[in-house]
Amino acid sequence: MNAPFKPDAPPEWNLADLYVGRDDPRIETDLSAARAANDELASLEGMFLEARKEPQRLGVLLDRGITLYEQATNGLWGVGAYAALAASVARDDPAWAKFEADLRARSSQIAAESLFFTLELNQLEDGEIAKALDAHPEAARWAPWLRRVRLSRPHELSPELERFIVDKAPAVANWVRLWDETLAKLTASVGDESLTLSEALNRLSDPDVARRKAAADGLAKALEDRASTQALALNTLAFEKQVEDRWRRYETPAQSRHLANEVDGEAVDALEQAVVEAYPRLSHRYYALKAKVMGLKTLDYWDRNAPLTAAAPRAYAWDEAKGMVLESFQDLAPKFADAARVFFDRPWIDARPRPGKQSGAFAHPVTADRHPFVFMNYMGERRDVLTLAHELGHAVHQTLCQPLGTLLADTPLTLAETASIFGEGLVFDRLLAETSPEDRKGLLAGKIEDGLNTVVRQIAFHRFERRFHEARLEGELSPDQIGVLWLDVMGESLGPAVKLNDGYEHYWAYVSHFCHAPFYVYAYAFGDLLVRGLMEKRREDPAAFAPLYEELLAAGGTRTYVEALKPFGLNPRDKAFWAAGCAQLERLVDEFEALVT
Repeated sequence: MNAPFKPDAPPEWNLADLYVGRDDPRIETDLSAARAANDELASLEGMFLEARKEPQRLGVLLDRGITLYEQATNGLWGVGAYAALAASVARDDPAWAKFEADLRARSSQIAAESLFFTLELNQLEDGEIAKALDAHPEAARWAPWLRRVRLSRPHELSPELERFIVDKAPAVANWVRLWDETLAKLTASVGDESLTLSEALNRLSDPDVARRKAAADGLAKALEDRASTQALALNTLAFEKQVEDRWRRYETPAQSRHLANEVDGEAVDALEQAVVEAYPRLSHRYYALKAKVMGLKTLDYWDRNAPLTAAAPRAYAWDEAKGMVLESFQDLAPKFADAARVFFDRPWIDARPRPGKQSGAFAHPVTADRHPFVFMNYMGERRDVLTLAHELGHAVHQTLCQPLGTLLADTPLTLAETASIFGEGLVFDRLLAETSPEDRKGLLAGKIEDGLNTVVRQIAFHRFERRFHEARLEGELSPDQIGVLWLDVMGESLGPAVKLNDGYEHYWAYVSHFCHAPFYVYAYAFGDLLVRGLMEKRREDPAAFAPLYEELLAAGGTRTYVEALKPFGLNPRDKAFWAAGCAQLERLVDEFEALVT
C-alpha cells in the first residue's frame, strides 16, 4: 500500500513502526499484553473500596491500578490507531474496513473487563483519595487523571449498564463507518471529470468562476444522492446519544463534551454569544467587501473562498511548504522546529491525495510510547501550507507531552487546538512578511477567510448541531428538514452578501465532525480566539513567551485550560476575553477595507 518515501513530493506514510500489515504477529502479541495487564487490574476489583480507610495501602493500590490501566490502554490504542490509520487511506478496501471493525470489537471486549475500575474509584470520597496520594507520593502524579475521571461521577450508571454500553459500542461505531465509507466512495461529476470529495472541495477555491460553479453543482448533486444515507447515520447516532444522555442525566446534548473538555457550559455559551454578536462586524462585513472587490452585488456560495482575482493562485511545492513550516517553528524556538523536522525525515506524514483516501486532515497521537502520524491531502494551495502547519502543531504538542504517559498526555479539546492554530499563525505571519505589496491584499483576504472559517463557521456548525439535536428529540429528521436547519444557521452566519444557491442545502452531509464527535466543533473557535490572546502575549515579549508556551504544551492534560493560561495573565472565563479575540479578527477586516477602498 505504501509507495517509496519521496521527500521532494507529498509523501505517503509507512506504518511499519506500528505494524507491517494485518497479519503482523505483533498485533496479537500486543493485544495479549493488553489483556494480561487488564486481567491483573481486574484481580484488584473490590480492593480499592476495602482499603478506603487505609491511606498508605490505598495509595499503593491506586498507583498500581492506574499503571496497569495505562499499560492496557497503550496496547489497545496502539493496535486501534494502526487499524484507523491504515483504513483512512483505503476507505474503498473492504478488507481494511473489516479489520478495523473486528479490532474495535475485540478491543472493546478486553477493555470491558476492567470497567469496574473507574466506577470503583468514583465510589471513593475526595478526602479518601487525597489522603492516599499524600500517604504514597508515587501515586500523586495521577492526581490530574483522577480529577478528570471524577468529573463523570454524577453521570455514571450501574456496572451492568456500563458494560452493556461498552459491549454494543462497536456496533454503534459502524454508523460512523457507514458515513466515512459513503464519503470516501463519493465522486462528483464535473464536466468530463470525476472528482473525489477532497478534489471537489479544493476546486471551490479555483480562480475560474465557471470551474468553481461546476464543482459546486457536481458536489451538491453527489451529496444529494447520498443525503438519505448520511441522514440515517446522523439520526441514528443522535437517537443513540439521546438515550445514553437521558440515562446519564445530562441536561443538554453538549454537556458530556463540555465535561470531557473540563469547560463550563456557561463559558462555551459566552464564547458563542460573543461570536454571534460579532457576525455583522466580521463575516457580514467582510463578504460584502469581497463582493465589491470582485465586482459583484452578492457572492454565490462557491465564491466564498475564491481568490480575489482570476489570476492563477500561487502554488507551493511540498519542499517549499516544508521549509516555511520549519523556519516559522524555528523562529518560535528551536525545540519546536526540531520536533517537527522528525516528521519530514521519517515517513510519518501521509499527504498525497488518491482515490480511497478519506478527506480532511489530522494528527493522530497513537500512544505516548509510540509517535504521532500526520494525515492530510496536500494539493499545493496556500491553505494546504497552513493545514500542514496546523497538523504539525498538533504533532509537536503530542510529542512534547509524551513523557507524561498516555493518560496524562491526553489533552482536552479546549487546549488540543492551541498548538495547531498557533503553528498556523506563525506560518501566515511569515507568508505575509515575505509577500509583495500587490499580493498582500489577496493574502490578507485568505487570512481573514481562514479566521472566519475557524471562528464564525465553526460556531455556526455548533449552532446547527444544537438545533439538530434539539429537533431530533421530537423525532427523526428527513434530509430536507436537516437542510432547512443548515440553511438557517449558515445564512445567519454568512450574512446577506452571500447567496445560498440551490444545492447548498445538502452540504451538511460532508461535515464529518457531526458524526464522529458531536459538539467537537466549538473547540476550533475556542482554540483560535485563545491563540489570538497568546500571540498578543508573544508580540509583547517573544523571549519570555517561548518557555511559558513550551511548558503549556508539555503539561498535556494535567492542567485545566484556566490553569494553563494563568501564567500568561489570560482569563478565558471572562466574556471580554472572547470579545477581544473577535476584535483582533475585526482589525484584519479593517486593514483589508483600507487596502480595497
